[in-house]
Amino acid sequence: MLKGFFNVPNPVNEPILSYAAGSKERQLLQQAVQTALAAQIDIPMYIGGEEVRTKKTTAIRPPHQHKHVLGKYHQGNKSHVKAAIEAALAAKAAWENLAWEQRAAIFLKAADLIAGPYRYKLNAATMLGQSKNAFQAEIDSACEIVDFLRFNVKYMSEIYAQQPPISPRGNWNRLEQRPLEGFVFALTPFNFTAIAGNLPTSAAMMGNVVVWKPANTQIYSANVLMEVFREAGVPDGVINLVYVSGPDAGDVIFKHPDFAGIHFTGSTGVFQHIWKTIGENIHQYKSYPRIVGETGGKDFILIHHSAHVEAAATAIMRGAFEYQGQKCSAASRVYIPKSLWPTLKKLIVKDVSSFKIGPADDFSNFINAVIDEKSFDKLAKYIDSAKKDKDAEIVVGGTYDKSEGYYIHPTVILAKKPDYVTMCEELFGPVLTVYVYEDKKWEETLQLIDQTSIYALTGAVIAQDRYAIDQAAHALRNAAGNFYINDKCTGAVVGQQPFGGARGSGTNDKAGSMINLLRWVSPRTIKETFDPPTDYRYPFLEQE
Repeated sequence: MLKGFFNVPNPVNEPILSYAAGSKERQLLQQAVQTALAAQIDIPMYIGGEEVRTKKTTAIRPPHQHKHVLGKYHQGNKSHVKAAIEAALAAKAAWENLAWEQRAAIFLKAADLIAGPYRYKLNAATMLGQSKNAFQAEIDSACEIVDFLRFNVKYMSEIYAQQPPISPRGNWNRLEQRPLEGFVFALTPFNFTAIAGNLPTSAAMMGNVVVWKPANTQIYSANVLMEVFREAGVPDGVINLVYVSGPDAGDVIFKHPDFAGIHFTGSTGVFQHIWKTIGENIHQYKSYPRIVGETGGKDFILIHHSAHVEAAATAIMRGAFEYQGQKCSAASRVYIPKSLWPTLKKLIVKDVSSFKIGPADDFSNFINAVIDEKSFDKLAKYIDSAKKDKDAEIVVGGTYDKSEGYYIHPTVILAKKPDYVTMCEELFGPVLTVYVYEDKKWEETLQLIDQTSIYALTGAVIAQDRYAIDQAAHALRNAAGNFYINDKCTGAVVGQQPFGGARGSGTNDKAGSMINLLRWVSPRTIKETFDPPTDYRYPFLEQE
């Protein structure tokens, strides 16, 4: 193999800017935020080379300041889904036949645009549209999406470099990785701009064409991503961005014979419904669609009695409450030994009570708003139920207010029973439930954690005892696709911890790794014989 042919830039993780007081990046981000707040932008759909506008529009408002209008987006319908599919299929031949180095160059350029001139615009859009503080936006809409793009190019080159190890004399065996036959549907979530960018680009990078539907609450930053992709040189029709209802999208896409795969991040219920629909329509497709999904989580932190209590408290605070707990990896249930509970309780109450809560554009706020009123109402209902339930106790927090923004004060619930509802059901917000176990019931608690939830996304153990760490890592090997030792259960980094879970948490195809990219290609083996035989007879047929 020609080594130089696959000599793509060696990726390194994008440095995280601090946005410390007085820093240049803080000033530039504040300017970008103020510019965005002062404008009301008109956001079209992007189908083929056209910006598509309709008569029906919806206002975009910051979750932390829902009386303010950032702009409006144009709502589509089934006709726009059909048009997006047609545009994608029309672009397919030219795109898949483009040399992979040319595709790679486009996405490497997109990474540089985000790391450079678009960094503050994209971060500001994420802060305002999704209510993320400056640090949470930086690690998401700057660093992680840049990492996805750069590392995926490297993984792509390594995939294409993989060839059969043996070609006997007279033969040449080789392998090619073909794009899927049809189009890919990317259905992306509100909580990470990086995921919204990665799901369509990882498939497109491998030569596929894409119809992309973002969550309505992420359209504001999705529009900036699309600006970047177009400036980077993604050809018309390769990635088509539409704003339609889920039923409208599904009714068209999952009945189309050229549907080749779905790249999904969202709820378990929606994903299971999609899988069922694909199964019901399987006879209509030209090929078996690839189904790749990362879904829910009921992520845990397990504290052992040997744990460093300050480290445990910090892991709990950051794991549960960064970005208001709206991460599929966020800590939602914590198991604490009785011997450490009094000390940890004091630290938890002290930390939560110190949180400053408010708009994302005020850089002093650690906690911002939850994404929308539906989420707010759901979380408030769980909190109110816990206040009345004899099997639960509010340790700290428990208040909420949506008069200006959708603010849920970070809340810690003490569950008297290990199967209390908030220990089992995914809440997706700043509500954490603690269960205190008897120190001697360590092994029973391991079984309890493994059996409590249908999910298996992330988990962590905090301990100094290496035997306990080893025991937990083994007992919980199927309970978390990403497992952390003496750290919070969030913060997977591309190139370091490929991300994904199994069970009810998805297909575990590990975003940010070669594993994921292999799902978007279909291999073909080719054997070439240079001096083919000219007689069907084998030597064994000869007479003595």
